Amino acid sequence: MNATIWLALALVLVLEGLGPMLYPRAWRRMIATMSTLPDNILRRFGGGLVVAGIVIYYMLRKTIG
Repeated sequence: MNATIWLALALVLVLEGLGPMLYPRAWRRMIATMSTLPDNILRRFGGGLVVAGIVIYYMLRKTIG
């Protein structure tokens, strides 16, 4: 697998770990609130994150490579 993918995965893990490490109560409250949202809202949110990630990836890929 390409080293860039591993670096991106490492960055995601670092960023995902910052919330529970620095603000555990707020993070827990956010997760509890998200768990009460309807499925269609969570799907839209997840889809938006996927699209944003793909756009950023292609923008950086075009700039760097």
